[in-house]
Amino acid sequence: MRTASEREKGRDVGGVSERVDVTHNGNGEAASPLPARARTDLASPSMASTAAQPVVMVTNDDGIDAPGLRFLVDQLVAQGRYRVLVCAPDTDRSGVSHCITWRSPLSCKRVDITGAPAFGVSGTPADCASLGISGKLFDGLVPDLVLSGINIGSNCGFHVVYSGTVAGAREAFIYGFPALAMSYNWVAGKSSVNDLKVAAEVCMPLINAVMVEIKNGTYPKGSFLNIDVPTDAGHHKGYKITKQGKFMARIGWEPTAYKKPAVESYQTANVNADTENDMEVDSSSENDLLFKRVIVKRSYDEEEGDDIDYKSLVDGYITVTPLVAHSRAEADAIPYYKACLSRI
Repeated sequence: MRTASEREKGRDVGGVSERVDVTHNGNGEAASPLPARARTDLASPSMASTAAQPVVMVTNDDGIDAPGLRFLVDQLVAQGRYRVLVCAPDTDRSGVSHCITWRSPLSCKRVDITGAPAFGVSGTPADCASLGISGKLFDGLVPDLVLSGINIGSNCGFHVVYSGTVAGAREAFIYGFPALAMSYNWVAGKSSVNDLKVAAEVCMPLINAVMVEIKNGTYPKGSFLNIDVPTDAGHHKGYKITKQGKFMARIGWEPTAYKKPAVESYQTANVNADTENDMEVDSSSENDLLFKRVIVKRSYDEEEGDDIDYKSLVDGYITVTPLVAHSRAEADAIPYYKACLSRI
């Protein structure tokens, strides 16, 4: 277990040494950033017995009440080997990508989750990851590993760009924390909430293995992992290292008369064509034009190979895709642009 000050001491990111200044009270002790009521759970008598346990923080983009997150936390707590923290959006923030909140302060409300101090936050997944690893929310405690998920809907190919789930893990990775994003390939009419529980169960061996590497000091720091669990999670074919492909749910637009937000995310859109029947018709202005997103088609390049994330996922594997935070162009594009600039 590490505190924020212990983790920051001597840690370099991008060649720049980071330093954290901690305010102190009149007795020369570090002052807690939390009110007394927020510190109660972390200073309980059981704290000594859990002091040596690795710390795992869980976030997501489906919201703190989402079943995928709750099943994952249940699995982590049940193992008895981790100290579990939860910092997740207070409502569904699917598809917000790496959006952050800057102008407004975040509201954090304690949520009752058995076995884990938990906060619902009025921010994005990236906000939650950033706050959770800061040491400010959990009385100086920071995680050894950050988990984001389990998401309802896969995050392969170009969906990585849109995904709040992936962004939660990416934000932690940018700040030097090992992180995993986890998603379940939900299929309408076939998947059930219980499948999310199974998805959490089959992810645990991988989480445990990663934590062993972290504690041994052998876990690589150059990437984070994007994990996708197949639809038939209970009969998966095993774990498979894959590469990010070009799978994409192509988005189109259709006019609508309904103003209530859709209940589906971009991964599960169009799964129920009758949802608009219960929505409120917008009568605010005859001059307003309303449009809704719809899925035009789902496609991927079948020529990419057998080690591509989406293809391997639909083949029944739990895909494990190492990702980085950079958005670099393909190497063969650089000479072209250099030549273009030389002619200007």
